[in-house]
Amino acid sequence: MLVLSVLSLALASFSAILCFTVQEDVVRASLGCVAVLSILVTLFFAPWALKLTLMAVPFGLERFYRLNQNAPMD
Repeated sequence: MLVLSVLSLALASFSAILCFTVQEDVVRASLGCVAVLSILVTLFFAPWALKLTLMAVPFGLERFYRLNQNAPMD
């Protein structure tokens, strides 16, 4: 199950990166759909540790952003 999870996560990452670089709208929409579906497959097949890590990263990034935003400027 871990192999399927890692493969679908890699596919989602690759299609998300391509989605931002492609100029054609139809290809961009299809790559976005592939990315979303791959993330859902990843969350379905992933073990609990990977699921918790994937869910904790956005919260950690937000907290890091807020801490840096409140830092005094020199």
